[in-house]
Amino acid sequence: MRILLCHNRYQHAGGEDRVFEDEGALLEKYGHQVFRFTISNDSIVDLNRIELVAKTFWNKAVASELDQIIRRDRPDVMHVTNAFPLISPSAYKVAKEHGVGVVQSIHNYRMLCPKAQFVRNSQVCEKCLSKRFAWPAIYHACYKENRLATTVVAAMTAFHRARNTWTQLVDRFIAPTQFVKDKHVDGGFDAGQIDVKPNFVFPDPGSGEGDGNYVAFAGRLSAEKGVDTLLETWQHLSADVPLKIAGDGPLSNRVKAAADADKRIEWLGQIEKKEMFDLLGQATCLIMPSVCYETFGLTIVEAFAKGTPVLASRMGAMQELVQDGRTGFLLDPGNAQQFARKVEQVFSMDTTELRDAARQDFELKYTAESNQKWLTEIYAKTLSQSVRTPLVPPGALECSMQRQTN
Repeated sequence: MRILLCHNRYQHAGGEDRVFEDEGALLEKYGHQVFRFTISNDSIVDLNRIELVAKTFWNKAVASELDQIIRRDRPDVMHVTNAFPLISPSAYKVAKEHGVGVVQSIHNYRMLCPKAQFVRNSQVCEKCLSKRFAWPAIYHACYKENRLATTVVAAMTAFHRARNTWTQLVDRFIAPTQFVKDKHVDGGFDAGQIDVKPNFVFPDPGSGEGDGNYVAFAGRLSAEKGVDTLLETWQHLSADVPLKIAGDGPLSNRVKAAADADKRIEWLGQIEKKEMFDLLGQATCLIMPSVCYETFGLTIVEAFAKGTPVLASRMGAMQELVQDGRTGFLLDPGNAQQFARKVEQVFSMDTTELRDAARQDFELKYTAESNQKWLTEIYAKTLSQSVRTPLVPPGALECSMQRQTN
């Protein structure tokens, strides 16, 4: 099969970027011909506000470039990991005009929530879920804490939902968990259009020993990841339990201050993939105290690959990944005292059964072999559907976009 993978990279690499790289490598390993188109958010600094708004709605330059790529490489399927903000939905229309199947992965809640996370002030917020236009997000300046930027994102999503861009021009969506699928169905998407396929770890790093006698945290240092809960947990710990924190983000100064004040806490900063697996493999457990609806939690699966159990918040997709009492423990979001008690419990128990179960879950659900089978089945399903004729004539969306921005 000939597959065009498209991805709008973030300025700070994260889980979506890893999924894009891993899926491409996986498909090539199993004999598929893979073509890649990427664009980086680093280029945003060269755009003025009007240019950025226009490209977020409908990027003509990207559409033109993809048109040439599709004519040259003749892919069967175009699979988009992330289209926001610079690839834009213009990519879908170009593919459909060439009869190419379109698959879009859902790695966040951007089509339902301007902030993409359903979180505000470290609390779950679904006020925009059922809204045709995300007025609450604009009022609270949810996206980048900027009312103008939030208005642009809210207008973009409202425009494309009103035009049925996603339902008309995307053949299949891939949700990494049932929770994500259900949330999009709640927001008005067709359940029959969404397939559930988990993310995976490639290559298999092999099981670790778990003999490092420390707790690991790996992820973006931001409020929604529960960094405040994490640091407060160690304030409640009476035991001498080391915590190693890997990652960077807006709360890095707070983490550095905590590490300077508490000798049990060590901040490693951003680390490479191999170092990450070493960190997870030697840890007694991974802690993920997120206060938002995680769409998946790739770090959880990476921990499972190393046989490391996970302490996670009882919310979002984490409830699907972590089996309470078997592969880790689920705890109340934001409850630092509860997290502290569970950390002490894990450090006082034999974790052999937890580690074995975590590794078994990885081998059953999150290997490259099983994932490529699911992925190619979704592509085949996409191609088996009748080629959709766009319900708007060629050029109509661009003309409408011009009217909106003039």
